[in-house]
Amino acid sequence: MIGIRNVAIIAHVDHGKTTLVNSILKQTNIFRENQVVADRIMDSGALEQERGITILAKCTSLFYKDVKFNIVDTPGHADFGGEVERVLSMVEGVILLVDSSEGVMPQTRFVLGKALALGLRVIVLINKVDRKDRRCEEVKDQIEGLFLDLNATNDQLDFRTLYSVGCDGWAVDSYDEAMRILAGEATGDLTPLLDLIIDYFPSPSGDATKPFEMLTSILSSDNFLGKILIGKVYNGIARVNTPVKVMDLSGNVKERTKLTKMFSFRGIERYPIDEIVAGDIVAIAGVETAFVSDTICDPSVNDPIETTPVDPPTMSISIGVNDSPFGGREGKKVTSQQILERLKAEAATNVAITVTVDPQNECFDVGGRGELQLGVLIEQMRREGFELSVGRPRVRFKEDEATGERLEPIEEVVIDVDDEYSGVIMQKLSQRKGEIFEMKPLGVDGKTRMVFYVPSRCLIGYQAEFRNDTHGNGVMNHVFYKYDSYKGDLGKQRNGVLVSMNTGKTTDYALGCLQERATLFVGPGVDVYEGMIVGENSRMEDLGVNPTRPKALSNMRSATSEVTVVLSPPRVMTLEEMMSYISDDELVEVTPKHIRLRKKDLKKR
Repeated sequence: MIGIRNVAIIAHVDHGKTTLVNSILKQTNIFRENQVVADRIMDSGALEQERGITILAKCTSLFYKDVKFNIVDTPGHADFGGEVERVLSMVEGVILLVDSSEGVMPQTRFVLGKALALGLRVIVLINKVDRKDRRCEEVKDQIEGLFLDLNATNDQLDFRTLYSVGCDGWAVDSYDEAMRILAGEATGDLTPLLDLIIDYFPSPSGDATKPFEMLTSILSSDNFLGKILIGKVYNGIARVNTPVKVMDLSGNVKERTKLTKMFSFRGIERYPIDEIVAGDIVAIAGVETAFVSDTICDPSVNDPIETTPVDPPTMSISIGVNDSPFGGREGKKVTSQQILERLKAEAATNVAITVTVDPQNECFDVGGRGELQLGVLIEQMRREGFELSVGRPRVRFKEDEATGERLEPIEEVVIDVDDEYSGVIMQKLSQRKGEIFEMKPLGVDGKTRMVFYVPSRCLIGYQAEFRNDTHGNGVMNHVFYKYDSYKGDLGKQRNGVLVSMNTGKTTDYALGCLQERATLFVGPGVDVYEGMIVGENSRMEDLGVNPTRPKALSNMRSATSEVTVVLSPPRVMTLEEMMSYISDDELVEVTPKHIRLRKKDLKKR
């Protein structure tokens, strides 16, 4: 067991986790000398590469000083916190990355709290110390205060701190040494970090003489092998063709089978092995019914491995069939049964997703952590050939068991913004039931950090407004804080919309007339149908319009007959922005090629 270290890398979004893993893999000779390596090789999914974020937790392995390192790269965005929660049970220690300028952020508190609650040891990496706006000593004080706030044990309070630049591949024990490297007076690598992992983190516990037990934490698929289960072996040894059974958290036996394939990791690749032992993180195939949190074990074992429950979803959306006039033109998967099967498959692999059938509205209620997580799921389904209709995100309320009071989820919102925009941010969030908790200079000239507590429902649709109010220069991050008393009705936050009264193609002439009193969502020559939303009205009420109207022809000449219509570019929104934009009586129509806004009742004006 002394030869294994299981480590997770955790941090707030964009603090450098995936880049650090890249550097570790390069310095431990995982790649060939002539091999071309991507900047973020662990983010292998198409959506991860496009959006520049980690969505799924991934495992990699390497050898250093005859010790096997199993490293788990985790997502940093709060919406994918469920991915972090389920993989922490596989490791004995975590590396917490904190940006040297941004410091402690909402997701930093969330992931560190989960790690400390499991009794894990922590190495703190103050990363990106090459930033000109670094404030390393202040950030270190923030981290120490965070450990105290999260009730860390005396052993956990004795954490180690390193200073690093992950993209350049070095970490050192002291701030002075880091400054020497930045000044060109010394060089560095990641050896201090790798040595500290061996010395500070314990080897995994487990007894190889006991019956085999493994907890599934990550699920993936292979075109040839089918379902691949990744998890930690808690006890025992298993070999190819070892008989096993699958138990859920309640101890119910789901399947009895044999292990047909077993794999270990080498860098980002899996390679077959003949034996898996206690303490290691491995992948297995040949088990059809197992899902995340299931125990795969020897037939003699009667009790499943306990696992920490994942926080429940705080937000949900309704997903149903696409019943618009254009439904079925592009997608190959359009029935409610196909949609339900896909959603159930997602819920089986993603512990933060829940799916329930809403027979009253003939749709499915899908719960998740936030708009981004739900939007990523819908985008994945769209690329798989599904056609969907999606409702407005809504928060999940709770009831106080003692008083019967209605409770709603509250978010901790951290905003870094130029001083000149702080006034409008305070005004807008106050209108959205936000309460300011802290406001202080960021340590950079002209920058302010503000911390608010805002109801989750009041943040729906605010991201685009925030971006406009700060001219794209503000940074906003938020994470679930707690459930608290209902803060009251928010009121309407959006103008009315332009609703097409006709079906056909939009014309320059019609749009030219409409743009004088509205913001358009479509350009000329676009197919529209009755009930489709084509723009935002300048007033609060909805307005029925005809965007397909051609210019009347006559044999009379006028002074303006040759004037060319000049159209402003239409407003383009992402899928998540559309989901947040719509009202309760509206839907987002999602197809493989198009995303449209529409009314639920297509005849409504």
